[in-house]
Amino acid sequence: MRHSLGPLLPRAAVGVLALTAMWAPGSSTAAAPAAPPAPESRSIPFTQRYRAVQHGGIVRAANSSVTCETAASSCGGAREGSRAAANGDFEMTYVDVDSDPNTYNSSHGELRLPKEARVTYARLYWGGNLRVGEQKPPEDNGRVLIAESGGAYKEVLADSVVGHQAEHGADAFQASADVTSLVRSTGPGLYTVAQVNVARGRSAVGSWGGWTLVVAYEKESEPLRHLAIWDGFDALTADRDLEVRMSEMAFPEGAGGRVGLVAYNGDRGSPGDAFTVAAGDQGASALGDGANPQDDVLNSTISEFGEAGPDRAPAHPNTFGYDSDVLDLREGIRRGGDRLTFRVASRRSPAWVGALFVAVDARP
Repeated sequence: MRHSLGPLLPRAAVGVLALTAMWAPGSSTAAAPAAPPAPESRSIPFTQRYRAVQHGGIVRAANSSVTCETAASSCGGAREGSRAAANGDFEMTYVDVDSDPNTYNSSHGELRLPKEARVTYARLYWGGNLRVGEQKPPEDNGRVLIAESGGAYKEVLADSVVGHQAEHGADAFQASADVTSLVRSTGPGLYTVAQVNVARGRSAVGSWGGWTLVVAYEKESEPLRHLAIWDGFDALTADRDLEVRMSEMAFPEGAGGRVGLVAYNGDRGSPGDAFTVAAGDQGASALGDGANPQDDVLNSTISEFGEAGPDRAPAHPNTFGYDSDVLDLREGIRRGGDRLTFRVASRRSPAWVGALFVAVDARP
């Protein structure tokens, strides 16, 4: 099995999105050409990546790239969430759902788009921990493979600065790329993402990694909504929270909305997290649901409004340190307002946040 995606070009070159067909799952492959790396930074401030006011919404597909070794007798129960367990409790290995011997990790996630919706923006995020029982080289951080259902893998290169932080016992990174043209031409369905650069093995911090495809769409029959995608990269610690502010976005009393969060190294069953929203000058409301307790929001889940959400494979409830959750905003914004403030905190152990996306009903 191949554990590296090959040498990359000088770090001074900015990574560019490439969507070159490489191989169909299960077929023989030729060596991939060298790819230019995106520049890296230890931390990246959260900034707005996309903003629109349109009839439509935001959806996402996601999955993890690692799981516990099945040889461990308690792995099955931990995967299914029948017992509280963290990635540091196990020897971790890759998930690999395709039939291609040239990929060492791969997972499926379903993207659900309303019928006749038009994709206006799509971005793929991927990340993980490079240092566990093994040390993975960072040169491959900015490159993954993606395929639509039944299609050939295409190479995706990071098109902006990659967050890469070797601190708190981990070697964490996140990369992303604009894949609007690919998703617009492919549409809804099952996507496979492979070769996320993540280490396997066992350590106190544990192995984690995964991917999330965030898609904004337009459909005239849906309500007018504020849509926004924010991203960045830095560790949450006992004395460092993440705050994201959205202004100039009037929304009425009784407005509906959703917020999505992508995060790394959240441990299940370890209270100390907080995810809140404040509308205007109102006090903050704690966010949570049946899959994400308010004091343990970063709890290794891929969920939507407290449920499993769109199909994925594998579909383990415990994703061992990877969170990609969509939560209901209705209670926190029910009195209306003209701005929102989100805050994410992790008091017990470091976690990394990579993306936040929001869809809120707009005032006509």
